[in-house]
This record gives sequence, structure tokens and C-alpha cells, in this order.
Amino acid sequence: METRIKSIWTGSITFGLINIPIKLFSAVQESNLEMNMLDKHDYSNIKFKRINENTGKEVTYADIVKGYKLDDKYVVIEDSDFEAAEAEKTKTIEIMNFADEKEIDTIYYEQPYYLEPDKGAVKAYALLRDALQASGKVGVGTIVLRNRESLVILKSYKNVIVLNRIRFQEEIRTTTELKLPPHSETNTKEMDMAIKLVEQLTEKFDIAKYKDNYTAKLLEIIKNKAKGKKQVAPKLKVVHKQNDDLMAMLKASLENEKNKSS
Repeated sequence: METRIKSIWTGSITFGLINIPIKLFSAVQESNLEMNMLDKHDYSNIKFKRINENTGKEVTYADIVKGYKLDDKYVVIEDSDFEAAEAEKTKTIEIMNFADEKEIDTIYYEQPYYLEPDKGAVKAYALLRDALQASGKVGVGTIVLRNRESLVILKSYKNVIVLNRIRFQEEIRTTTELKLPPHSETNTKEMDMAIKLVEQLTEKFDIAKYKDNYTAKLLEIIKNKAKGKKQVAPKLKVVHKQNDDLMAMLKASLENEKNKSS
């Protein structure tokens, strides 16, 4: 029997005069294996200490304060300062407006959550979910989680409303410092050939076909090692230097794909 996951937040969605009580659940779970740091001599767990860089002595947690460096001096921040800066505590996800999902670049997406209707909210929940699906729109609003206000979108996904936490614009770094080639670097013939290759490799996206092979392989190695089996590292594939003749490489790629499909 599966254990029901616990909700991490309860509140309500509001849009217009409609109020929908909901529960919020994490929509993701990490597939990474949890590792502990050990001393290689006796496999004892490693513990980390907080050390004063001037005295070299350990500092107790009670004696640690937080500070922000301003003009080469630290300004100590107290609990009251954090409280003053905290978002106003609210249990409401207010939908401020609706938008086309395609207008929101994926670079802004951060964390997904599932929303479940609370008692007495089934009909209103279904109405919002189905309206989002029929219109192809997403709701844009805010939520306060862990004393911090976050920008979110609400979208219909299968039979559930998904809340996606998204980043504010100021959190995205600019690309001005990156050394990037101008669009004029690509000639028309190479572009046409590249588009043909893209089209040849295009297929309907199915997330189920992509697996976390690394984690599965690592777990297999761990289990084999526990049984005393030795693992032989696979030989690395030789990566040849990129051919400067892009047109030749594109033609060869297209031919290779044709041979695979025939």
C-alpha cells in the first residue's frame, strides 16, 4: 500500500470573486542516489565544524550571526531585519492575469507543484482546470512559500492544476559578457542543410523514452561491489576533431540518418 505524500502548503486560489481552497504537493522527486562523505581509512562519517578564520577555534551555532558586506564592512542582520523584509504572510494564490504559455520562456521555470482541491472545492477546481485547458492559457500570480514571495503560473496538466514557480526577470543573467557568434556567421546553404537534418531527426516528444541511465547504472555498480564483483570501466569513445567543412559534415549526417531509417 502506497503512503500518501504530505501537502507542504494549504491555502486557496482566487481569481475574480472565485475562491478555491487547495492543498499544494511537490510534483518532483530527485532520482540521485544519496551519498555520505566517509574517512577512507575506517569509513567513519565526516562531520564539518564552523571555524573562526582568525582564531582557528570552533564557533557554536548560538554565536553565529549573518552579515552582509557593504563598503568593505559587514552589517550584521538580525531576525527582526529579516522579518521586516519578509513578504506579507498570506494563504492565497492570487491570479493577477492570464497569458499564453508560449509567451513565457522556459528559462524562467523553476519548480513544479501539484494542486489538489480541498473540501468543498471540487467543482470550482474542475472549472478552473478545464477553463485553462480549453483556453490554452495559464494563470499568472504569486504565492508566499517559506516567508518568500514567488512568481507562479497555474496551468492545466492532464487532470490536475500544476503550479510552476518561475523566476523574476532580475534573476536571469544577461548574455552580454558571453563570446557569441553573430547570426551572419551562418550562410544560407548551410542553414538549409541544417534545417533538413533537424526535420529528419524530428519525432513526437515522449518523455517516457528518456531514462536516468546514469543513476540506474551507478546503483547496479554499487550492488555488484557489495557482492564483491569488480566493475570494469567502459572504454571512452574517441571524439574526433570537428571538421571545418560544415557542409560536408551536414551532408554526411543526412546520409547517415537515411541509412539508419532504410
